[in-house]
Amino acid sequence: MKHFLTRCSIILCLLLALAVPVQAAQSYSHLYISISDALMSTKQDKEDEAKLALEQFANDWASVTSEQKEAKKKVDEILAQALEATSKDERLEALSALSNALRALENLENPVDEAAQRKEFGQKFKPIMADFEKALASGDIAAIDEAYKDFNIKWNKNERPVREQSIAMYGQIETQMAFLRISISAEEPDVDLMKSQFADLKQTIEDFVAGKETAEAVEGEYSLSTLIAYIDEANDFIDAGDYKAASDKIREFITIWPSVEIEISTRNGGLYTKIESDMPIIASDLLKSTVDKEAIKSKLDNFRTEIELIQGDSDYTLWDSALILLREGLEALLIILALVSFLEKSGQKTMRKWIYVGAFVGVLLSAVAAILMSTIFNSATVDTNREIMEGYIGLLAAAMMIGVGIWLHSKSNVASWNRYISKQMGNAISSGSVFAMASISFLSVFREGAETLVFYAGIAPKMETSQFVLGIVVAILVLTIFAFVLFKASGKIPVYKFFAVATVLIYVLAFKIIGVSLHTLQLRGAVSTTIVDGLPVISFIGFYPTVETMIGQAILLVLVIATIIFKKKQK
Repeated sequence: MKHFLTRCSIILCLLLALAVPVQAAQSYSHLYISISDALMSTKQDKEDEAKLALEQFANDWASVTSEQKEAKKKVDEILAQALEATSKDERLEALSALSNALRALENLENPVDEAAQRKEFGQKFKPIMADFEKALASGDIAAIDEAYKDFNIKWNKNERPVREQSIAMYGQIETQMAFLRISISAEEPDVDLMKSQFADLKQTIEDFVAGKETAEAVEGEYSLSTLIAYIDEANDFIDAGDYKAASDKIREFITIWPSVEIEISTRNGGLYTKIESDMPIIASDLLKSTVDKEAIKSKLDNFRTEIELIQGDSDYTLWDSALILLREGLEALLIILALVSFLEKSGQKTMRKWIYVGAFVGVLLSAVAAILMSTIFNSATVDTNREIMEGYIGLLAAAMMIGVGIWLHSKSNVASWNRYISKQMGNAISSGSVFAMASISFLSVFREGAETLVFYAGIAPKMETSQFVLGIVVAILVLTIFAFVLFKASGKIPVYKFFAVATVLIYVLAFKIIGVSLHTLQLRGAVSTTIVDGLPVISFIGFYPTVETMIGQAILLVLVIATIIFKKKQK
């Protein structure tokens, strides 16, 4: 089982690397996402996550080459400032400057005539605005509603130059459109109010086309937590029967939405679209004479949970990193210990060095494989498909862990362990060769190294580098202590008990990796998301309240129970 999964993991990694298309032009989209992550985490006072996002930016940025030497140097300097920032305000300022510097570099590499962009945008939108004005003049609400939907679709297709050139103007247009949508959806639509609202919207668009900055960015530090807080407050007002206050709270949500939407659009495009289209309708529905309280609360609760899923984006700790190496390292250590002990008891101490040579070569080749894996994951060819790859690799790691757990379970009693060791040593000694002894040592270490590599590929992208490295260091220290104790007390410690403990730990980590990996794929739209109301997000153990993640974790639990029952029947 373990050999099969190891081979599958290598093949899958190669196929994924070959399947991702090579990009002809240099893309910085993933770098903007890292900046956005760092900004959001800094605003939420999550220093570790902000540093992790900056480290991800630095790792990706290290592979960037550009002929615009001065502009690239400017990004390097500001990145160093962001990494060295010691306060929240200092980091926020550096991140803002970093975004601007990266944008300046991108503009130099791909020169854009902003005035021409605005003119082209204006030419496209002039007939669109004329069509909507014509619908408004008719006073036909159905026609106005259809005209607005067409307006909104075409805005979404053409909004990019506004968003890139002026986030303030972009935010104002988005807010004005949302309030116009609220008026159209009202129980008794006020056409005069709509005309007034559209006049303001039209003026903002014309100002942008003319190059005038007439909008002001929404002041304040807003984040996903702010969106959740607004939804909670709106729900409280709904429960109290104050639908007007609830509608006002949704309007506040809409007002600050342009300042936060990038955090959602980069992770869950479907949720971004649903919030933009549904929130104005909810605000309007709350003001109707008959309010469907339960339906509105259900929608708001669903939005809250999906935002929380993004906010609680999966992370691992140093203990997750340490546990993998401890588990795999312990198995290799025990096999080496068994070989050395057998040689000593059989009077062949001179052959021990070949066991150590085999183990050293196994460690060396595992390191080479790790470097190759790191190269694949940091390659420019991965780019926007990185998170999808991480999700699938994580599921592969979890599948391997289940196989490892079942194998461990089968060795967690005295008789099974003794049969296993006797077989391993008997095969080696019967050959009577140095090569056989070294090969068992090499294969035991390299096999564990290969599995460790796949496991780490599943969690490393979701960890802060310092935590990842610290976990490995802790595991090495613990393994060193174990090695010393085991070699000193060889034959006295019931090794099978270590396997019993490792079995439990490996199943716990597999549970977390399954949840985290499926959650990552859900955020990228590779797996559907079906929210289960009333359940919390517990990212510490990888639990997310969706049907898909719970099914994956339930399969693990079923396998664990089946393994326990099967083992008891064998006894």
